[in-house]
Amino acid sequence: MLRIVFFLVLIALAAAGAAWVADQPGDLVLTAGSFRVSTTLPRFVFLLGLFAAAVVLVWSIVTTIWRTPGRMRRRRHEKRHARGRHAITHGLLAIGHGDTALARRHAEAARRHAPNDPLALLLHAQSAQLEGNRDEAQRVFRAMAEREDTRLLGLRGLFIEAQRADDAVGAVMIAEEAIKLSPSSTWASHAVLGFRCARGDWSGALAILDSNLSAGLIDKPAYRRQRGVLLAARALELETMDRDVARESVMEAIKLAPTLVPAAVLAAKFESEAHQVRRAMKLVEAAWLANPHPDLAEAYAHVKLGDSARQRLQRVETLAAKISADKPGHVEGQLAIARAAIDASEFARAREVLAPYVNDPTQRVALLMAEIERAEHGDSGRARAWTLRAVRARHDPAWTADGYVSDRWRPVSPVTGRLDAFQWQTPVASLPSGRGTTIESSAFEEAMLAAPPPKRVTVAPSEGPAEPPVAAPAPAPAAQDNSPPSAMEEPAVVTAEPVQPAPEPAESSPPAATPVFRTRADLAKPALAPIPAVIPIVRAPDDPGIDDEGPSDEFTEQIGTPKAQAGGWRGFWSRWGA
Repeated sequence: MLRIVFFLVLIALAAAGAAWVADQPGDLVLTAGSFRVSTTLPRFVFLLGLFAAAVVLVWSIVTTIWRTPGRMRRRRHEKRHARGRHAITHGLLAIGHGDTALARRHAEAARRHAPNDPLALLLHAQSAQLEGNRDEAQRVFRAMAEREDTRLLGLRGLFIEAQRADDAVGAVMIAEEAIKLSPSSTWASHAVLGFRCARGDWSGALAILDSNLSAGLIDKPAYRRQRGVLLAARALELETMDRDVARESVMEAIKLAPTLVPAAVLAAKFESEAHQVRRAMKLVEAAWLANPHPDLAEAYAHVKLGDSARQRLQRVETLAAKISADKPGHVEGQLAIARAAIDASEFARAREVLAPYVNDPTQRVALLMAEIERAEHGDSGRARAWTLRAVRARHDPAWTADGYVSDRWRPVSPVTGRLDAFQWQTPVASLPSGRGTTIESSAFEEAMLAAPPPKRVTVAPSEGPAEPPVAAPAPAPAAQDNSPPSAMEEPAVVTAEPVQPAPEPAESSPPAATPVFRTRADLAKPALAPIPAVIPIVRAPDDPGIDDEGPSDEFTEQIGTPKAQAGGWRGFWSRWGA
């Protein structure tokens, strides 16, 4: 509204000025030497306006001619940049859907049109990775590592190439260089931390962990847990070399991570040796309530030196009873009681706690039953039968990390280098794919084990060609008899009379029956995930397309500043060429 009022005021003033000029009487005389011009004031004002318009027109023509080469260069540069950005965008998209030839073609176009664009270098490197040209990819990544704006990305690419070439030392050196440039780099700190843990450099690993906390890569609870893991690993390594440092480390570790099983076991051992029995028991109980583990039960049983086997059994029963209400009758507690009962020669108690698990035993249950049969009755036959069941039984929980199963706890995963990756759980590969096959196999095995040994029968030979001996079938097992046989005897051999030849089968014979058990080689192995050919990209940059008036980019030199149509007073005068 104010602009409209101001514009109307200007028109009124211009009209008033024109009327005033038209009303002025007299003539206007210009004299220069012998040159004399006489005219009226309105005519002079009109000629002055024409002269000003002519000057503005001539100035515009001259400036246009003067600026034409620069505008042409800028126009060519903008078109070239637009073509380069178009090639980069579609090249990254081609890499995303795995078109090697198209990616290479766009990479060449991007290198021609935008040689200094960081994304053009990235496209070139990734297209080389997709083609399997490792030398070319490393060359481009080295060029990126020498630039200030792409140095970290180039180091990341060189790190991946070093990993593909199994050059662990080179990969760690590159990661350490990246940490110097950017302490908040997650991949670099992860790589250096895993390498120092694998090398046993626990002081260096703790320094990296402190740096991660300062950079904000991990929060305070995760830092406390990971620091406890590293201190526990150092204590386990120094247990036999420097017990003072090991004790100091594990005591700090148990404060930071009281539920960490190895730290609790080692701390309880040190406290027991110092005759701090109650403190040792509290440490084990705290870890046991969070994660029942056989090592904790073993440490709790031997927390007081010099106790008898029956006293250790009572202590383990007390520990098993401390499991919270949401884990009643936990299998680890029952197995710990069975183990202590066998050591105390309380075989009836051991059979009692193992009774709920003998129908579908795990390997540890079957081995404990074999030990009971051997120790109580000296029955090697039943012991061998239970050992046979242990071979085909389900796996017990183990220290597992990223599909890798270890016989002991480790601070980092050997597969991914992830810290605190090992968990006490059943390995995924041992889980049954279907319950039907497992139940059928278990019933068949129990029937074979529970069958009484057949007797040897001799039949008088008859005339005719001799036939090979035929094994007599075993009788059906007794109902609800899950006990193994008393001894392993040979099957009975019967010499039968000549058998008439069977009639020839029909043209289409029925298919063979599927075996109950399959060998491990027949089982399908899970396919491993392939290593990605290129660095993962979150998303491809937006495609601006090829436009005559391409927008400016942060990586291109801006020549001139585009002017927008101004409004108000400036807009009014801009329309008159001012």
